[in-house]
Amino acid sequence: MASLNVGNLGEYLREQRRAAQLSLRQLADATGVSNPYLSQIERGLRKPSADVLQQVAKALRISAETLYVRAGILDEREREELETRAVILADPSINERQKNVLLQIYDSFRRENGFAPGPDADADVNAGAQADAGASADAGAGSDAAGDAGTRDGDDAGAGTTKDQDPHS
Repeated sequence: MASLNVGNLGEYLREQRRAAQLSLRQLADATGVSNPYLSQIERGLRKPSADVLQQVAKALRISAETLYVRAGILDEREREELETRAVILADPSINERQKNVLLQIYDSFRRENGFAPGPDADADVNAGAQADAGASADAGAGSDAAGDAGTRDGDDAGAGTTKDQDPHS
């Protein structure tokens, strides 16, 4: 078989597999892809599908988008956008509503600069709407408590006034 030009994908996969200290057989077991097929990919004899690349990426704990770019399935610019979205969505320090707002701002800037919004932009907005509804329900419950606390504070403030003072004067 002649070697296919798959953008040094095979070499990259071999390096990643070795860095993960996995044998070809172990990677085959982890991905459900046959050992001979993985060997052919590493040697540049086969061009894997996006599904196979995703399984390999998951087993190696690397970005599937990076593999897509190396295989020529995805443009570098698209990969960068997808990775930006993935980083935002994976951040455990911000909640779902905040993630959605960040993604909306990101899409807004992309549109302003002449780029189309990301492929998941509609899904992000829908997920955010659900998160907003949940946050509103939570905020509603919290505002009742805050309202009660505010009333108590007002009562405490009024306790220091004398009865002789007219509140309307």
